[in-house]
Amino acid sequence: MKKVAFFAVAVVVGMVFVGASFADQNNTGCGLGSIVFEGKEGLVSQTCAATFNGTFGNQTFGITTGTSNCKQHETLWANERLNTFVADNMDNLARDIAKGKGEYLNTLAVLMEVPHAERADLYAKLQNNFYRIYTSDNVSHIDILKNIEAVVSSS
Repeated sequence: MKKVAFFAVAVVVGMVFVGASFADQNNTGCGLGSIVFEGKEGLVSQTCAATFNGTFGNQTFGITTGTSNCKQHETLWANERLNTFVADNMDNLARDIAKGKGEYLNTLAVLMEVPHAERADLYAKLQNNFYRIYTSDNVSHIDILKNIEAVVSSS
């Protein structure tokens, strides 16, 4: 029984090392470990970087904040603060978009990080495309954000 267990462990370890030797050399992800071990492409360096990221939880922090070689999501609906704001204020935001002005629309622009000088254009664009943003009475806040993103990115 001991021989079988030893053999199984040896096979698994062998598969890990063989697989890792053929792996992409940037497979540790983002986080402080990727910065500390940057430029080091060996198996030991990658293992240390991945362990460092996982052990200290800095990869999660980096993903959340967009630091430590991590990128934040670039879509509007992935922005947590914006997502929460739209979910909590769908009706008020609809009224402001329909009017082309208002405090909820201004807050939306702030959360979208639209420069102050460009906000009037944004408000007009959203107002002119209200029907594309609020597509039905049952539209979800995620759909609203995706629709706003589509309107803003169109010319």
